[in-house]
This record gives sequence, C-alpha cells and structure tokens, in this order.
Amino acid sequence: MTPILIKTIQFFLSLSLLIVLHELGHFIPAKLFKTRVEKFYLFFDVKFSLFKKKIGETVYGIGWLPLGGYVKISGMIDESMDKEQMQQEPKPWEFRSKPTWQRLIIMLGGVTVNFILAVVIFIGLVFTYGEEYIANDSLKDGIWVTEKSLGDELGIRTGDKILSVDGEKIEALQQVLPAMVYGENYTIERDGQVIEKTIPVDFIETLSEDKEKARFISFRLPFIINDIPKKSPNADSGLQKGDAVVEMAGKPVEYKDEVTPILEANKGKEVPIKVMRDGSPVDLTISITDEATLGVVLGMSPEEYKEAGYLELKTLKYTFWESIPAGWNKGVKTLSDYIKGMKKIFNPDTGAYKEVGGFAAIGGMFPDTWNWPAFWATTAFISIILAFMNILPIPALDGGHVMFLLYEMVTGRKPSDKFLEYAQMIGFFILIALLLFANGNDLYKWLFK
Repeated sequence: MTPILIKTIQFFLSLSLLIVLHELGHFIPAKLFKTRVEKFYLFFDVKFSLFKKKIGETVYGIGWLPLGGYVKISGMIDESMDKEQMQQEPKPWEFRSKPTWQRLIIMLGGVTVNFILAVVIFIGLVFTYGEEYIANDSLKDGIWVTEKSLGDELGIRTGDKILSVDGEKIEALQQVLPAMVYGENYTIERDGQVIEKTIPVDFIETLSEDKEKARFISFRLPFIINDIPKKSPNADSGLQKGDAVVEMAGKPVEYKDEVTPILEANKGKEVPIKVMRDGSPVDLTISITDEATLGVVLGMSPEEYKEAGYLELKTLKYTFWESIPAGWNKGVKTLSDYIKGMKKIFNPDTGAYKEVGGFAAIGGMFPDTWNWPAFWATTAFISIILAFMNILPIPALDGGHVMFLLYEMVTGRKPSDKFLEYAQMIGFFILIALLLFANGNDLYKWLFK
C-alpha cells in the first residue's frame, strides 16, 4: 500500500473510533436518565444513509459525509433543527423535561469520554512500551543547532545547555522543541553562565516557513566513522570504522559541527587528521571533495553513544498500577500544551493561525507505515483535540449547550426555544467558517508550499 493510502486508512479508523465513543458519551447517560435517543450516527446522513437499522426506539446508522457524527436526542434543539417536535408539549422522555443537572451530564458526556479515552490510551502505551528518551542534562557539551538561521531567531547556539522552558525543567531532549513552540521564555547555560531568554512571539511562524528544517535541535554528533564506502575518495586513506576524529588540519575537533567549517575552508585539498583508534592516536591524511565532504558515513546506535559517554539513554518501565498516574499526567500535559497552542493561534502576532489545518493536516499526523504505537499515540492526541474543541462555548458544540445550561442553573431561567434555535444557527455558521478556514489552509499549503 502507498503511504497516502496507509495514512487515509489510519485516519478513518481513528476518526470512526473517536466519533462513536464521543457519541456514546452522550448516548449512555441519556439512556440512564430515560431520555429517548432517536438516532445514533457515525458520519452525517444528509439526504441518505449508507446503512441504518432501527433497534428499539433508536435508529443506528452510518452516513456518507465524514464530517463527524451525532446522536439525536428527543426534545433537544440540535443540528437536526427539529422545530416541529419542539412546538409540541414536552414529553417525560424528552431532554427538555429532564432536570438541569441531568441535561448537563448528558452534554458533558462526549468530551469526558474523549479525555478519558486519551488517558486510557496513554496508560496502555506506557504500560506496554514504557518510555525511552535521551536525558537532556546528560549532553555534556550541550545541543547542536543544525539550522543556524532558526537558532539565531530563537537566540540559541550550538553548545548551549537548555535547562528549562517557562520555569519547567526539560527532562528529555525530544521535549525541547515542543516546549519552545508552546513556551514564552527559556533558560540556558552558556559558557558556564545561566541566561534567561524570551521566545520570539512569531517563532511558530518562522518554523512553519520551512518544515523540513523545523527539527533543528539535536544532540551534538561526534565525528566517528561508521563506514567508508568503496567509492569514497578516502577508501584507501587508512580510515577505519570506529575511528574518532580528534584533530583536522591542525585544529582539535570532536563533533561534526566543529568539522564542517574546516571542510568548507579546505575544499579540494588534502589535510592531515588525527583519529583515536582503540585508545591510541593515529595520524592520517585525508582528501576533502569540492563539495566539502569526506565521503564517509558517520553515526552509531543510541546504545553506542551511551557507552561512549556522549549521552544517557533512559528507559522507564511501568507496572500496571504505575502506568495509571503516568498516563493521567501525560493526558493532562497534552491538554495543557494544546491549550497553550490555542492561545498562540488566537494571537495574530504569533502567525500560528497559518498552521491551523483541516482533515489533510490531521491525516498527515499519522505515520506513513503501519505502526500501532504511533497510531494509538496520534489517536490519543486527536481525542484530546476533540475534547477541547467540543467544550468551547460555541453554540452547536457541546460547550455551547453547557454554557446555556450553566446559565439556567445560575439564574434559574431557561433560555427560550426561539433563542436556542437562533444560537444553534449562528453556531452552525461559525463552525462552517472554521471548517472552511482550516481546510482552506490545507489547500493553500498543498498548492503553494
């Protein structure tokens, strides 16, 4: 299967699971409170359904328009806009006849299930696979900024040690970039001095301009030879696999970032180098190509880097009971980070609104090969997104209904059906506008980027 097909299958599988469970979050409390549910649909059935079957008082079906799903609860002003039903006298089994606290629980059921689902997935992931990461404080010579322009924009350079972002210590190297994206300020250690820096307000926009270079922070790569291809200009130079270059053209070096400028300055030349081999220094002469390369392959496995003392690779394993708080904390942290990201989207100065995406962007989050851990991690993240988006106080969303129910509980006055109808229509148009904007962004990026 092609990568696009694999992504598409994962997208629809994940979306279907999340929609069904979200709607179950409304369906189950509605049935517990003896409220009639007329329809339970995966996707929307505009004009016709792909499948439907009535069981009891509820029609279960699959629509053809994959923009979401719904449960139609009797006596409720929702996306069905069933005005005829609302003009009749309230029936005991209708939503509008139930106490406010019951209606509130029914409306909160969907987002509650979405958040709980994400936590359950995170629990399963950490219990099954644990967590493996490069300990940020183990990088003895700091980080490697692979794209200088991005580093300059952020105010960070190779060799810096990133201590914290927004006062929160960075434990794992892979946490650095997400923390920078969501954060406001950070602390580094440079040449023995602790420095506080502010993250530029438009840093997200800067990153989005070239996503190929977005992952510009890495551990410093030691210049250790992994392979010398037969076609390499240095195939007969005496270099061997495992050689660690410690001097080149008379200058002491250890990392690739130190070697690169020397290669640039000596294109097309032969220069002396010194390597450490089995604990002893060896002097050699190597050829630098006109493209400023040696024609060799660098790199070792994470375990070999660890053994050589360049980094510490931590693996955390959890018992079942330990995985529960770990999964909960991961869910809370994911939600917290997403809220921070949404704040940046609503600030035009950040340019983050340009990164808002629709279905193509969501589908692009899935890996292009079938990978169950990645699939479930992505599904958990999307579930968090759905929980947050649905609780926004926009009419036509769960959060809009919750807002009106809270108003009713506080004031003792229920908004009129006519008001709720108009609010539902306004909310619907807001959602359509957001949908068009998000998917329009996807289309623009596909056409022009």
